[in-house]
Amino acid sequence: MSEPIVSIDTSEIRPGKLEELKTGMEELAEFVDANEPRTIAYFVSFNEEGSRMTVVQVHPDSASMEFHMEVAGPVFSRFTGMVRLMSIDLYGSPSDRLRQQMRQKAKLLGDATLVVHDPHAGFTRITAR
Repeated sequence: MSEPIVSIDTSEIRPGKLEELKTGMEELAEFVDANEPRTIAYFVSFNEEGSRMTVVQVHPDSASMEFHMEVAGPVFSRFTGMVRLMSIDLYGSPSDRLRQQMRQKAKLLGDATLVVHDPHAGFTRITAR
């Protein structure tokens, strides 16, 4: 049985780029919703100061997130002047391919650290679509 993948990205927002970033992320979220039917959740949040952005994704399995990286990945370069990606935390058991895709994203958007948190104990009630 495949396990869900949860991804949490944290980025520093470059000065003067908050409003442009908000618009871009709204468009990206709409794109993901329209083009990635297996994605369970995709949320973008900003801190009160407008200096940090967090993106949380939930996928039913590694293949779903690999597909996200293929379909939405080409759009990421649009954000290079708006953010500096600081960290990517992956929860679950990502494939080697997904790990490589996330390393490429980390390098593109700010040379972020990638930390994979392997499951130890627990369960999920999420079912694949």
